[in-house]
Amino acid sequence: MNKTLRDRAQRLREEVREFCRHEMPAALRDKSHRHQVLDKDDYLQWMRLLDAKGWVVGHWPQAYGGRDWSSLERFVFEDELARHGCPWIIPFGVKYVGPVIYTFGSEEQKRRFLPGIVKTEEFWAQGYSEPGAGSDLAGLRTQAVRDGDHYVVNGQKVWTTYAQWADWLFCLVRTGNDGKPQNGISFLLIDMRSPGVTVKPIHTMDGYHHVNEVWLENVRVPAANLVGEEGAGWTYAKFLLKNERTAGAIVGLAWHVLERLKKLARETTRDGQLLIDQPLMRNRIGEFELRFMALQEVAYQAVESMVEGTDNGGEASLIKVRGTELYQEVAEALVEALGAAGIAYDTAALHSAGLPPLGDDDVGGILKEHFYNRAATVFGGSSEIQRNIVAKAVLGL
Repeated sequence: MNKTLRDRAQRLREEVREFCRHEMPAALRDKSHRHQVLDKDDYLQWMRLLDAKGWVVGHWPQAYGGRDWSSLERFVFEDELARHGCPWIIPFGVKYVGPVIYTFGSEEQKRRFLPGIVKTEEFWAQGYSEPGAGSDLAGLRTQAVRDGDHYVVNGQKVWTTYAQWADWLFCLVRTGNDGKPQNGISFLLIDMRSPGVTVKPIHTMDGYHHVNEVWLENVRVPAANLVGEEGAGWTYAKFLLKNERTAGAIVGLAWHVLERLKKLARETTRDGQLLIDQPLMRNRIGEFELRFMALQEVAYQAVESMVEGTDNGGEASLIKVRGTELYQEVAEALVEALGAAGIAYDTAALHSAGLPPLGDDDVGGILKEHFYNRAATVFGGSSEIQRNIVAKAVLGL
């Protein structure tokens, strides 16, 4: 790989590390490190802090406010933030719909939407999955019928993350039924304040409101909100999913939870012996370490292939499968290592720093993350779908 690119990426990693240690507001850092529940204002503060550093859309072209980061810089940025246990970068505007708009949208759409995405002045949600059309996305049934200068949209989306906060929904809709199912899909931008849009919460097993159902009943959407060409939405959807499956955060999350397990094992005594000195725990941590080292090496090889243009399209899927599986297994081991403290799920302490937690300061947050991320092998493309992508890209099946 080009030495200049490696040097730029290393400088960025050091900048991010210094920011996390010395510039990140203490209150936000404490909430994030304890894995407390973050509200919309927390995420607004976080996204705007990153924007002030020029990082929130660093992977965008300079013409649209970005820094033209290479794939390596983007990977390093996401990886380092995850290793420090930073808040999630809400991706729906900056990673997903923004690149679709500046690549395929009209000049008017670029002027209207891109500045608000960069500054997080508008929140976005992703209207892809439907009942019966999640992994098989081409089977979606939400209809958009042209009526003069508008489309009339009817249907249901599900598992729509943070739709309760969203101002806009980028939505895959069916505008035709001829030929293959993929041929009749279009990409619409829907104002969430439109009459006929209803958001219903879905409470996940951690007890919180992350995801939703979105019902669309005779919603009138200006035809000017169609991105690109009618019927070409499948092309734009695949472009977006390629952006969704970047691997840096997955590797960083696996590292973060593994470091927390090692810290707990070094500090916790059971039956008069530190956990780290118990053979089964040492072997388990050793296995996780080896698997993480392999994951990290594969990830960097994949990024190098992307930079050089020699990737085959299956690398991100492979990392997503192995990374999320490793993350889940280490998190499960961490919960088991908590012992009695891992039995009670102390949800109250996840909302207030003034309430004493049960056990260590972040026990409630560890459990919350463990429960929620049982879905990590499903969202963003299930592991089964990722394996199919690898089989097609690598084996030609």
